[in-house]
Amino acid sequence: MRKKIVAGNWKMNILPSKTNELINLLMSANTDKIDVVYCTPFVDLHTAISSTKNTNIKIGAQNAHFEDKGAYTGEISFDMLNDIGISYCIIGHSERRTYFNDTDECINKKLIKAFDKNITPILCVGENLDLRNAGTYKDFIKNQLVSDLKTISKEKIASMVIAYEPIWAIGTGLAATSDQAEEICSFIRSCIKELYDADTAENIRIQYGGSVNGSNAKELFSKPNIDGGLIGGASLKEDFLKIVEAAL
Repeated sequence: MRKKIVAGNWKMNILPSKTNELINLLMSANTDKIDVVYCTPFVDLHTAISSTKNTNIKIGAQNAHFEDKGAYTGEISFDMLNDIGISYCIIGHSERRTYFNDTDECINKKLIKAFDKNITPILCVGENLDLRNAGTYKDFIKNQLVSDLKTISKEKIASMVIAYEPIWAIGTGLAATSDQAEEICSFIRSCIKELYDADTAENIRIQYGGSVNGSNAKELFSKPNIDGGLIGGASLKEDFLKIVEAAL
C-alpha cells in the first residue's frame, strides 16, 4: 500500500513572525499513518523546521535552482536546502512554469539535482482550460512527464511524488471532480508504467491538487490512484486538519 502524503503549499504567504503560529494551529493533525509536509516560503523555512522538531511533519521548499552555487542573484540551491534539513521541494508548479518561465528542460535539471542532493521532489504537471476543452490534455501531460523525467532512472523516481494540478482548478474554486482527478492520476500512473515498468508505476505516489478542501478531500482521496493532495489556500487555515484527516 502506498503511504498517502498531504503537502501544504503556502506559496507567497505567511510572514516569518506568523509561521510558528500557523504551525501550532495545524499541529494537532494526526501524522502517524500518512506523510504531512509544509512547503513554506524561503524566509519561513528555519522557523518551520524549529517548530516541527521532534514531530513527524516534514518541511519542504517551493523551488530551487539546479546549480550548486554561482552568480544567480535571488536564487537558492538544493545544497542550501539540504544544509538546513529540508526534506521536500516542489518542482514545476504551474505558477513557476507560467510566471517565471520554468521550461521542461529547466525542470528536468532541477529534478536531477534534487535527487543528487537527497531531497524528495514533488513534480507538478497539469493542463490549462483550453487544453482540457480541446481534449488534448492527456497528450500534454504525457509530454510534460517525458520531458521532465528525461534520463532519470527508475530507482530515483520511485521515491518522488507527482502532483496532478489542473491549472483551471488552482485557486479558482473549480475543483476537478473526483472522477476527473482519478482519470488523470490513473493516466499518469500508466505513463510511468510505459516509461519505466509496472512496479515503479505501482509504487510512485501521485497527488491531486486544485481547490482541495475539507469538504471534498475524503472523496478525492478515496480514489485508488490518488495518494493525497498538494494543498494551496486551504493549507493556511484550520481546514487543513480536515484534509489531513480525510487521508487517514
